[in-house]
Amino acid sequence: MIYPSIEELSKNNKYNRYTLVIAVAKCARIVTDEYVEQRDIAEKLLASKETDKTIASMIKREFRDEKAVKTAINRLNIGEFYIDDETIDDDCEI
Repeated sequence: MIYPSIEELSKNNKYNRYTLVIAVAKCARIVTDEYVEQRDIAEKLLASKETDKTIASMIKREFRDEKAVKTAINRLNIGEFYIDDETIDDDCEI
């Protein structure tokens, strides 16, 4: 089970599950893009022999050791990512 729970992320039922799923998916895509960017940089450094470190040691631990969804949930929870209330369509209640 991933911490925090859906109830904690929903901010006292402010957001429904659908909104949370969409938000986490978008955040996970951003996390994945950050990982890919860091890996590309690390591979270029290794190819040009500018470093003797391993690829894994040059990538941030949160990208290397955690799944993108878990990292996205944690970032939403601490406020690094947030749900923009103006972009939520109230007519799409599930």
